[in-house]
Amino acid sequence: MLLHLDTTWLLFAFLIIAAFGFFFGTALDAIMKENGFGPTGNTLLFIFGFFAAVTVAGKHGISLSDLRLAVACGLGGAFALISTLALIKAGMARL
Repeated sequence: MLLHLDTTWLLFAFLIIAAFGFFFGTALDAIMKENGFGPTGNTLLFIFGFFAAVTVAGKHGISLSDLRLAVACGLGGAFALISTLALIKAGMARL
């Protein structure tokens, strides 16, 4: 899906995801405090997780032509990545 986007649309999508990522990253930083990755780290993880989930879904043949399905898939991947890394970070802190 991402490979078929025009450069303008890809930049527009990146900027929107970055804005939402910053909003969620700041909120997660306030909730998770020292267990999180900071607002910037959470934002970067959110952006990477979103685009990675959309790319993986596209590689597996899942059609994301519906925008709501693409956003749901991307948000799920972003929060799954942040949750997994926070769980690993908490486990490493306990060792």
